[in-house]
Amino acid sequence: MKNKPLKTYSLDEVTDKYIGKSGTPKRQAFENELRLDLLGEAIRQARKERHLTQEELGLLVGVKKAQISKLENSLTDARFETIIKVFKALNAKVNFNVELLNQTIKIA
Repeated sequence: MKNKPLKTYSLDEVTDKYIGKSGTPKRQAFENELRLDLLGEAIRQARKERHLTQEELGLLVGVKKAQISKLENSLTDARFETIIKVFKALNAKVNFNVELLNQTIKIA
């Protein structure tokens, strides 16, 4: 008896099937959470590369250690200003991309 080769699926195919197609509210929420996870990990890596504790970084930014922990673990919706302060304290270059969707904006 021959073994059938396993069918492989791309990440996009699996995400479309189990999370939803691109552009749907569920998919957008999933992708936003994923971005927050990546942002938290970037903060953690940069902090460790600078040999700082969460408490030391918090002192540089003007927030408590718990806030840094929440940022790193993506447990909070931090203000944009706080995130910028964190990266500035880490002496890290930050690039943000803005993608305009094909939507019509009406001005009254």
